[in-house]
Amino acid sequence: MSLKRTYAEINERIRKGEAVVITAEEAVALSQEVGVEEAARRVDVVTTGTFGPMCSSGVFLNFGHSQPRIKMKKVWLNGVNAYAGLAAVDAYLGATEIPDNDPENSVYPGRFTYGGGHVIEDLVARRPIKLEATAYPTSCYPRRRIETTITLDDINEAFLFNPRNAYQNYNVAVNLSHKILHTYLGRLLPNLGNATYCSAGQLSPLLKDPYYRAIGIGARIFLGGGVGYVAWNGTQHNPGVPRGENGVPQAGAGTLAVTGDLKQMRPEWLRGVSVTGYGTSLAVGIGVPIPVLDEEAFRRAAVSDAEIFAPVVDYSDAYPQRKAGNLGLVSYAELKSGRIVVQGKEVRTSPMSSYPAAVKIAETLKQWIQKGEFLLTEPVQALPSVDAALTVKTLEIRENGGR
Repeated sequence: MSLKRTYAEINERIRKGEAVVITAEEAVALSQEVGVEEAARRVDVVTTGTFGPMCSSGVFLNFGHSQPRIKMKKVWLNGVNAYAGLAAVDAYLGATEIPDNDPENSVYPGRFTYGGGHVIEDLVARRPIKLEATAYPTSCYPRRRIETTITLDDINEAFLFNPRNAYQNYNVAVNLSHKILHTYLGRLLPNLGNATYCSAGQLSPLLKDPYYRAIGIGARIFLGGGVGYVAWNGTQHNPGVPRGENGVPQAGAGTLAVTGDLKQMRPEWLRGVSVTGYGTSLAVGIGVPIPVLDEEAFRRAAVSDAEIFAPVVDYSDAYPQRKAGNLGLVSYAELKSGRIVVQGKEVRTSPMSSYPAAVKIAETLKQWIQKGEFLLTEPVQALPSVDAALTVKTLEIRENGGR
C-alpha cells in the first residue's frame, strides 16, 4: 500500500507529541541508511533552513500619530530614507537603501556602508533609532516636521515584508577578467581567482520541495527568529528553468515573498550586511517545514548536496546576459569542499550564506514542532510551477521569450 498522509493527520500527531521530525540534513543520511520508502514511513516532517543576504527585503512601519498630526512626505531612520508614499504615518524601509550622503558603489577596501538592513537589525535589537520626517501642511495634518528618537516598542505596527527571498538555487560567480570585481556575491578576484555562491544546498527550502507541493501561499514558516508566512510567489519567480532528472532546478528558479511580525523576531536572524562596492543588504533566516505526505515528498526532501547543481557564471562578461559565460555546472558537494574546477583550473570557493546557521534554523524549527509549538499550514494556493514532465526543450523556448 502506498504511503499517504494529510496535514490534519500530521498536525494531530504534532499535538500529541508523537510526530517524527528530522532536518533535511538528517533526511539525506536516513534515506541512504534505510532507503527512501522505509524512511518516508518513519518520518512525518522534514525541516529546512537558509541564512544569507536577501536584498529584496524590507519592513512596513506605522509610527503612530504625533501632536499635532503630520502627514509624512519624506522619512529618514538613522539617516536612511524610507518610502512614505502610503498614508500619513506609514513607511516602507528597504534593506538596500543607503543614506543620501553615502558615496554609492564605493570600492574602497574595508569600507563599511550603513543602510536599511542595519536599521532593521537595530530595530529588532531594540536600539534607539533617530526618526526624521518632513511634510506639507493640511487642515487635518498641520505639522511640517518632526524629529525624535524611537525604538521598535514605540511603533504601532512593524512587519517584515520581503518581496523576494529564499532563491531556489542561484549562480556561482567567477571573474574571467584581469581586474577585481565588486558584486552582490562579494569580491571576485581576476583570472578565476575565486568563486562565490549563496545557498544552503541540501538544507535550502525550495531545493527540498522543487515543484512547490508544500511551500505555497499561506504556509507557516520560521522567519527571522519568529513565525512568518509565505505571502505570494516572490518577484523574479521563474520555475521554467532546466532541471535535473531529480526535478531540482539547475539555475535560479522559484522565489518567495514572505511576511511576519517584526516584534517577534530576533537580531540573530535579521542582520544588516555591508558588501564592498555594492552597498547594503539584510541577511535573513528562513526555515520551512516539509510534510511527508507521501514517498515522493520524502524523496525530494532527501536530495543531497552531491545531487544539486548550480551554474558557474562569469560576472565580467556583460552579466547578466544569458549567453555570457555559463561555464558549466558544479554540485554543492564540490562547492562546500572548498574547490571546484573551471576551465581546467582549480578555483577556491567561499559562501555568502552560512550553512551552520541554516543547520541551527532547521534544528530550531524541528524543536518547535516536536514541542507542539508550531503546526503546519496547508497552502491556500499553490505557487506557479511547471509540470514535472515538461521537457527541457520547451523550457528553453519559454526562457527565450516563447509562449
